[in-house]
Amino acid sequence: MSTPSTLAKRLLHKVRQRKLSVGVLGLGYVGLPLAVEYARAGVRVFGFELDPEKVALLQQGRSYIKDVPTEQVQAVVAQQRLIATSDFRHCAVCDALFICVPTPVTANKDPDLSFVLGAGEAIAQHLRAGQLVVLKSTTFPGTTEEYLRPVLERSGLTAGRDFFLAFSPERVDPGNRKWTTANTPILVGGLTPLCTQVAAEVLRIAIEQVIPVSSPRVAELAKLLENIFRSVNIALVNELAQLCDRIGVNVWEVVEAAATKPFGFMPFYPGPGIGGHCILVDPYYLAWLARRYDFVTNFVTLAAEVNEAMPFYVRDMIEREIARLPIALERARILVLGVAFKRDVDDLRHSPALKIMELLRSDGVRYLSYYDPYIPRVTVAGEELRSLPELSPRRLARYDIVVITTDHTCVDYELVCRHSRVVIDTRNACRVVANPRARVVLLGAGR
Repeated sequence: MSTPSTLAKRLLHKVRQRKLSVGVLGLGYVGLPLAVEYARAGVRVFGFELDPEKVALLQQGRSYIKDVPTEQVQAVVAQQRLIATSDFRHCAVCDALFICVPTPVTANKDPDLSFVLGAGEAIAQHLRAGQLVVLKSTTFPGTTEEYLRPVLERSGLTAGRDFFLAFSPERVDPGNRKWTTANTPILVGGLTPLCTQVAAEVLRIAIEQVIPVSSPRVAELAKLLENIFRSVNIALVNELAQLCDRIGVNVWEVVEAAATKPFGFMPFYPGPGIGGHCILVDPYYLAWLARRYDFVTNFVTLAAEVNEAMPFYVRDMIEREIARLPIALERARILVLGVAFKRDVDDLRHSPALKIMELLRSDGVRYLSYYDPYIPRVTVAGEELRSLPELSPRRLARYDIVVITTDHTCVDYELVCRHSRVVIDTRNACRVVANPRARVVLLGAGR
C-alpha cells in the first residue's frame, strides 16, 4: 500500500508537469469561473453539473454567467480542456475534485448541507487512492471534518492516508473586474499538513496567491468572519439610515463625512437589503454552530435581522408615497429599477428587490413592472414578469412610483428623474442628477 508521502509525490509530479485532471462539482458563480481558470492554465477539467440546460450551453461553448466571457468558454471547450457533463463516473479520472455547490439555509434558518453531502456521495462512489478533494462552499466550522469526511470514507478509503482532503473557501465577488478568481488571494486548510501542502500546490495552478492555514476549521470560520463583518457593518448603516429618516439628516452625507477620517473607519452604505448567497446566509450558519456549544451570537443575529427587515422598510416607504397621491394602493402603477442583488451583475440570488415586489403584491398592488437589462424575467408570487425592453420618457410617465432598488450604471438616471413623477431611491443613484423634475425620496435622508 502506498504511503501518504508517496501518493503526494505522485500527485505533485502531475502538478509540475500540468498532466493532472481536475473535476469541479457545481458550475455556478463559483464553480464555472474556477473550472475556466484551470482550463486556461492548460489543465483538463471535467465540469459536473446536474442542470442539463447549463451542460448543453457549455458544450456549445456558451457562458451563462456574466463574469465569465463566452469567448473564454469557447476557447477551452474547443481545445477540449473543459468538458461539461452530468456523468459523475468521470470523477474517477480526476486527480483533484472541487466541491462548489450551494449551502443554503432551511426555512428555520438552519444549515442545509444536502448539496455538499450529495456531492460527497457522488465522489465516494468513484474515489480512488491519491485523489484530492477540496470543499469550497461556504459553511460552518467542522463541515469538512465532521460531515464531508465520513461520507467520502464510505468509499473504504481514509482521509489523510489514502486521499487528501481540504477546505478552501471561495472569495468570488460578482461584478468585480479588479479582483477575479485568478488574482484574489485564497485560504486553504487541510486535514493534515500534507493535505494542506498538496491542496495549496494544486490551487496555485489557477490562483496567484494561496495562503495555508492550520486546519479546515480555521479556513471555514475565516470565511464566515469575512462575510459577517460586512453583514454587521451594513446593518449598522441600515439602522442609522432609518434614524436619519426620522431626524431629517442625510445618512449618505454622514457616511462620506466620516470617511474623511484617514484611520479607524471604513465606509459602508445603506440599501434596500442584502442579497447574494453568502452575506445573508452566513450569520445563521454561525448562530446555528454557536447553539451547539450553548452560546448565543446576539450581535451577529441582530445584524442579520436588521438587514432582512430592510425590504419591509422600503415597502413602507413606497406605500407612504402612494398615500400622498390621489390613487388607491391597488391601482398604483409601480416600476422597480434593478432586480439583481447588486450593481451590474446578472445574479438574482436572495435579491431584496424580489422581496419588495412580493410584499407589494401581497398588499394588493396589481400594476407592478420592472426594468433590469441583466435579468430578462423573474417570478413574483407565482407570476412570471418580464423586464421592460427599455426605458423611455413615455414609459416612465406611465408609472406613479419608480423605485431604484439596484443602481446599474447603464441606467440613465437623469432620464428617470426628468420623466418620472416620484422616484424612491434606495441606492443614492440620483446624486448625479442636478435638477430632478420628479419628487426624489432618498432612503436615509429624511421624510
